[in-house]
Amino acid sequence: MTDSSQARTNIAALLAILALSAATMVWLFWRFPMITTLATVAILLGLGVCARVARLTDSDMTDLKQTEPGV
Repeated sequence: MTDSSQARTNIAALLAILALSAATMVWLFWRFPMITTLATVAILLGLGVCARVARLTDSDMTDLKQTEPGV
């Protein structure tokens, strides 16, 4: 029973954090629309650049596999 109550607590905490985040974003957008829009676009562009760099620098693990067992 403690596992299910802990899972419910984790879900409730996640929903509370998401609600607080959404409320903060709406308040910021209501109060400072232009700065919030520019900051959001800049952050999303930064995440996109990081994703592309991560994809480019990801090494292929098939090169490390040996096809024949060592003698």
